[in-house]
Amino acid sequence: MDTTVADPLVGQVLDGRYLVRSRVARGGMATVYEGHDTKLDRTVALKVMHGNLAGDEEFVRRFIGEAKHAAALSHPNVVAVYDQGTDKGYVFLAMEYVPGRTLRDLLTERGRLGPREALQVMQPVLSALGAAHRAGLIHRDVKPENVLLTSDGQVKVADFGLARAETASKQTKTGMIIGTVGYLAPEQVISGDADARTDVYAAGIMLFELLTGRQPYDGGTPLAVAYKHVNETVPLPSSVIVGLPPQLDALVASATNRDPARRPSDADHFHAAAGEIYRILPPEVDAALAGVAAAPPPPPAQLPPAAPVGATVADGSTQMFGHQPGGYPPPHAGTQAFGPNTMAIQHQPPPPPPTMRDRLLRPPGLYGLIAAGLVVVLLLGGVVWFQTVGNKERVPTLAGLSEEQARVNAAKVGFKVKVGSSRFDPKVPKDKVAEVQPAAGTEVKKGTLLTLILSRGKQPVRIPDVKNATADAAKQQLQQVGLTVDGDVAKQSSTTVPNGSVIKTRPAAGTMQSPDDPVTLVVSKGMQMPNLVNLNRDKAAQKLAPLGLTVQWQEQDPADGQQPNTVVGQNPPAGQGVTRGQIVQITVTKAKQKCDPLDFICQWKQRNNGNGNDQGGQPAPVPNVVGQPIVQAAQTLMDNGFQPQVTGGQASDIVTGEDPPANTPLPKGTVVKIWH
Repeated sequence: MDTTVADPLVGQVLDGRYLVRSRVARGGMATVYEGHDTKLDRTVALKVMHGNLAGDEEFVRRFIGEAKHAAALSHPNVVAVYDQGTDKGYVFLAMEYVPGRTLRDLLTERGRLGPREALQVMQPVLSALGAAHRAGLIHRDVKPENVLLTSDGQVKVADFGLARAETASKQTKTGMIIGTVGYLAPEQVISGDADARTDVYAAGIMLFELLTGRQPYDGGTPLAVAYKHVNETVPLPSSVIVGLPPQLDALVASATNRDPARRPSDADHFHAAAGEIYRILPPEVDAALAGVAAAPPPPPAQLPPAAPVGATVADGSTQMFGHQPGGYPPPHAGTQAFGPNTMAIQHQPPPPPPTMRDRLLRPPGLYGLIAAGLVVVLLLGGVVWFQTVGNKERVPTLAGLSEEQARVNAAKVGFKVKVGSSRFDPKVPKDKVAEVQPAAGTEVKKGTLLTLILSRGKQPVRIPDVKNATADAAKQQLQQVGLTVDGDVAKQSSTTVPNGSVIKTRPAAGTMQSPDDPVTLVVSKGMQMPNLVNLNRDKAAQKLAPLGLTVQWQEQDPADGQQPNTVVGQNPPAGQGVTRGQIVQITVTKAKQKCDPLDFICQWKQRNNGNGNDQGGQPAPVPNVVGQPIVQAAQTLMDNGFQPQVTGGQASDIVTGEDPPANTPLPKGTVVKIWH
């Protein structure tokens, strides 16, 4: 916490609500304080603009508008903006207070991060920027100082309060840009333009710094660094840390392309690419690179003397930008105003060229003639050099790279690529570059369209039939014809293939298969005892028949709730391996006894699980069955819970009497006599 200098704002209350407790940090545009929101009783961060900015009415108007946009941005990786206001000449933001430290603090402590750890930090940062880009906001100042790391591992991006709504990006003062020079995109330096791709560039620079421990460009002045952003290509991270995966080189190169149109269009696309690379990086890559020493940094950037354009800096001196072939044109003027790392550039039109009248009236003089002659000689020499040497480049080595990596590497030296016909290649993995045309090392004109020949992998071979072979023998047969075998063997029950032998292959025998793609063996587990419990005896017998087992059936009376003629036990249990001829025991409940149509006592017992004299429960009236046929009358009595007892007669005889008489209340199970 920054408490080295007494601050007159500490102890004051802003807007009648925010108590300023202590100063946290001071930057080029604002000072941050820890404060207390007395209305909602919570700790907040108060970002108070410096006095020179607070007095700028246009800045204050734009600042308030941007604060409203930022307050509408809700994302778990964004420092929330709660409120904005002006009071006592102070212009301030009230924001979420995030205890912890900045990403810059972590880099100062650690030096650099491993590839996986760097991407773990970048992904929430890009997620936050992606949410802002979808809302039309541009951060404009992405850097480690604006990334906060909480003690519980959260990553949050701060300073969206200084971002500008994308729809208003062309309504600023002429040519004024604000940003930290080490992370400025070329288009910011040249014209002050900023969009989502500007944030992508800065995030790419930050990823380079996380991986290598330093920024790609160093220089004695901010203008010298800005010049390199405009005219040079960001070096590959692996040129600093040898052994970094090439996917990270491609990711940084894509994000920091000097041409905005060739970068990811917004942070969401950058986030998706970073997430895919993180997914495929080996878990041990950070530990493997932990001891690798960084290559020594290049000498500080110096501005070239050629083609100077004046840029007035804070002390009144003039810096010069030189325009290099292939680079962006230099800015018209730059004024350093925000400290050693931050730069504001005021873009102004160049002075008008002298008129024809001025040229005619001005005598050339001897030195003028000599200078003009030298210019002509230099121009002619430059044209000859460009046509013979300067416009040539050797075709880079691209074999073994993915299509995307090849495109990136070719673009770095001025080539475009197209994909031609693919071919089988025993030495180059599938979907990697097998050949480039013209051949690698050939000297051709810059901009030549290179053709990539991608590998289709090894020549496919026919899968042999290895059914009934042991797993080891089948593996040998497949390897003999050049195929690889999947290490995971599939297991499957079989009534025809012995345990441990191959049932089939995936893909099937006879299929043409690339040796780059493994073949899976499906191996028999032998016969397994099926689950027969709760099956009807007949259905259980059907399932056992194909297994060739010797079945011993055992019967027992059904217990309460058990159905007759149903399997209630088996030995061996379900899932256990069995062999043909093996004895197995199946226990079933006894089947129902067939009762005579007039044997109502038998029928009653079947209804009541063998109990013929079960009585009890609430009394119920005896139904009137006089006048019904005997069989119908008996069924009526049983349906109502009474035992029918028939005295003589045939099934078709009519009941003429019953005892006890109809409507007599009796317990269920009572015997009721009927006769004809």
